[in-house]
Amino acid sequence: MATKKSKITDTTARRLSRTSAKSGGIEGYLKRIFGLMFGAVALTGVAAFIMMASGAFVHLFRPDFSGFSGTYYVLLFGGLALSIWAQVRVFHIKPSTAAWLLALYAILIGITMTPLLWASLHINPMSIIWAFGVAALMFACMALFGYKTVKDLSFLGIFLFIGMLGLILVGVISLFIPLGAGFSTAVSLIGVLVFALFTAYDMQTLKNAYNYISDDTQKNQMAVLGALHLYISFIAMFEYLLSLFNRE
Repeated sequence: MATKKSKITDTTARRLSRTSAKSGGIEGYLKRIFGLMFGAVALTGVAAFIMMASGAFVHLFRPDFSGFSGTYYVLLFGGLALSIWAQVRVFHIKPSTAAWLLALYAILIGITMTPLLWASLHINPMSIIWAFGVAALMFACMALFGYKTVKDLSFLGIFLFIGMLGLILVGVISLFIPLGAGFSTAVSLIGVLVFALFTAYDMQTLKNAYNYISDDTQKNQMAVLGALHLYISFIAMFEYLLSLFNRE
């Protein structure tokens, strides 16, 4: 019996090894996640550049530039709705379809981010480079921490989710009611902290998910979902840092 069990174990191990090699193992899984995420960031940058270079960003404002236009709000809340829908339905659609939705969302973010970038160019152009560099460094450090740490970060989930909802609510209110400079600064600092922690939390969650999901299709779906989560955290940190660097 011991010999038979050993043979079965060896056979199973070989099959798992072949499956892991075929899918690229966790290294291939993480490459897919970061490849999708970096691709989404690139699309956001291209979309924002085209909007500003072509002058199309003026359609995001009212004719007298006294506020945002209806087009801006449609794109902003449409992107938010798309993000929520994609996260809910990601395991019910093809990975390729989910990747296209991520691309569409990244383009929408690039368009709606244009007013902030345009204002930053007029106040302090270098702030865009500084904000991107600091956000990239923070993202890399927190992602590495989330991947390497042995401490269970799951307890952060509920607090981060509540913090994110609060930030979204404050962001929506600020579109209609001006916030004081001090309050805006505090919100930006909290936003950077929340999404930095989200990066570590999501990274650990994605690593653990790989060990529990055996189906390759579901791993590809999880890779797109992970890319979306990490993309949101990076872009949010960039935007909050950019706001901080351009306080007048």
